[in-house]
Amino acid sequence: MMEKWSSNWKASKRPRKQRNYAYKAPLHVKQKFVSAHLSKELRKKHGKRSIGIRKGDKVKIMRGQFKGKTGAVSLVNVKQSKVAVEGIDNIRKDGTKTPYMFVPSNLMITEIMIEDKQRKAMLERKGK
Repeated sequence: MMEKWSSNWKASKRPRKQRNYAYKAPLHVKQKFVSAHLSKELRKKHGKRSIGIRKGDKVKIMRGQFKGKTGAVSLVNVKQSKVAVEGIDNIRKDGTKTPYMFVPSNLMITEIMIEDKQRKAMLERKGK
């Protein structure tokens, strides 16, 4: 079992090793794990299948108890590879609300925030 994270590690069939790879990865690698599929319209428009999720993107939930609901991304936790969506909260026993954290693979991006120059350039570059 690897003690430190290594970029040379290729693959393994063992889920334990895959989880360990993702857990020990540095943040610049974990950023790639926080990506989701694009809707059919966005796929045709930009010529990409998936992109990284950012705060402000509109997403549709594809799996779980909130399936079918849509909302804007309010928080992206790269360290845990989780995403929170506005308007979808977890209600605790004492009545307080906390944001419900989603795995990015269970979301589909329906609208993209293109206010960032680098993101806009990336989408235009890949679309050609």
